[in-house]
Amino acid sequence: MRRALVAAVTLLAGVAQAGVVQAAATPLPPPTTEPAPPLNSALDAPLIYQLLIGEIELRAGEAGTAYEVILDAARRTRDETLFRRAVDIALGAHAGEQALAATRAWRTAQPQSLDALRAQLQILVAMNRPGDLAEPLRTLLALTPEAELGATLAALPRFLQRLPDARQTVQLVDDAVRPYRDRAATQVPARIALGRAWLAAKDPARALALAREAAVLEPTAPGPALLGMELMQERPEAEALVTGYLTQPAAEVAMRLAYVRALTDAQRYAQAVDQLEIATRQQPDDAAPWLTLGALQLELRHAKEGEAALLHYLQLADRSRAAGEPAAPASAAGEGEGDDEATPPPADRGLVQAWLLLAQAAEQRGDYAGAEKWLTRIDDPQRALEVQTRRASILARQGRIGEARDLIHRVPERRPEDARAKLLAEAGVLREAKRWRDAHDVLATANQRFPDDADLLYEQAMLAEKIDHMDEMEKLLRRVIALKPDNAQAHNALGYSLADRRQRLPEARTLIERALELAPGDPFITDSLGWVEYRMGNRSEALRLLRAAWSARPDTEIGAHLGEVLWTLDQKDEARRVWRDARTRDSGNEVLRETLARLRVEL
Repeated sequence: MRRALVAAVTLLAGVAQAGVVQAAATPLPPPTTEPAPPLNSALDAPLIYQLLIGEIELRAGEAGTAYEVILDAARRTRDETLFRRAVDIALGAHAGEQALAATRAWRTAQPQSLDALRAQLQILVAMNRPGDLAEPLRTLLALTPEAELGATLAALPRFLQRLPDARQTVQLVDDAVRPYRDRAATQVPARIALGRAWLAAKDPARALALAREAAVLEPTAPGPALLGMELMQERPEAEALVTGYLTQPAAEVAMRLAYVRALTDAQRYAQAVDQLEIATRQQPDDAAPWLTLGALQLELRHAKEGEAALLHYLQLADRSRAAGEPAAPASAAGEGEGDDEATPPPADRGLVQAWLLLAQAAEQRGDYAGAEKWLTRIDDPQRALEVQTRRASILARQGRIGEARDLIHRVPERRPEDARAKLLAEAGVLREAKRWRDAHDVLATANQRFPDDADLLYEQAMLAEKIDHMDEMEKLLRRVIALKPDNAQAHNALGYSLADRRQRLPEARTLIERALELAPGDPFITDSLGWVEYRMGNRSEALRLLRAAWSARPDTEIGAHLGEVLWTLDQKDEARRVWRDARTRDSGNEVLRETLARLRVEL
């Protein structure tokens, strides 16, 4: 009874507030000599009683009765709060038809209500009723204020994305946006909406054509560039829309940062760094890009540049905290969301991420005391395993393997998944220390505890290769592919392993090509495809692919492969330049050292 009363009071407050707003909007009458009659609220005793009865019925499990009572009150008062409540009651009872009926009544009572239209559209989409969507879509667009119309048009495909028939969605979007395609203010968002619908319908060619049309109509509009980013993986030529937009003086920094995210997702870290450096020059006081820049520089093994960016981030973060502003959004720190009371606020998560990265940079330079200095700043239970893993890595680099493993073992297991994470962390530390067999055994134990875990199986396969258990590696990778047919890395790893050993090269190429279909543009998979082409004698194609991979991600192993192909094509000066560059990134890389030794090259 108490809960019903609270719910009714909350609902009454909404009705009362709506009445106050309506009263406030009513023009005052001209002054008279007689006192004005009191302004009556929409709330009266019968209505209060009716709403209370509706909430009591709902709490008693009589959702149907509660719905009828609240909907009757909504019809009599024409109050949007009550219509919304009736819709919610029906949806909570999984009564889609009743919810739809409530939205129709709502629209009848309030023909100009955008909320009523949106509610009706959402329910029709959830019920998969595309045939009933055309009229409310047209009406929604007709009633949307001019200033919001472009954004509403562009968002239509995402609003309709739950419909199972993508081609039918294209037709709905096409019909809805047709009246707006020739208006100056809406011609670009109308095309972007239709382009997104075609992309969802697996027709990137039409999507790209529409994006290009929109870019010609309004070169300074960000919409075509955003659609270009969505198309980049499937249609690499779409990237020209992005880069073309970003060359304009008026290009928004937010668009450049969105491009950075797209490049990072494609592991094109070198180009992402280039864009971040431009962004930090354009907005030097924005902290978040400096954090991302530092992380990417370290990923490229540019410890000095990474440290400089991270230290600058900390300066900006300190300045922001002193001014009472957030240091950086949580997304900039690469953190997930959490609802644990111990989870630090977003600004602190950014700082924690910076301290972890600075510890990593110091470790890369061999400054273990400096790394520990940064780690001691972190007092976050959510990151305990990560901090201890970093410490364990430092111990392992000093040959103190037993202490390193013990450190990870002592990390508390606060959640069920922590045991798995600890096993992965231990294997990772052993891998870094080149203790391949020990790492393999840890993962074999993990796979006994967590059977059919595709990620654990993949990691064990990679370590089986290190200890020359090739049959085991192949068996494990085929198991990963059976569990997750869309796992690009498993396809790539198996294909590359076959190519590297000059075994079953046609099968190797098929596996790698499938991996590239699953992860278009991935530089490591492009490297694998270049390597299999080289093994098959297609040196010009191998050179093209390896140049593309090296340009996207100047990784040491990619550099070793590119240098070898250049060397065999008698482009020895360029081969040496590539190898020298690759060696500065990771002088201990085994693939590079083996390549130089086999080819008897001195740098």
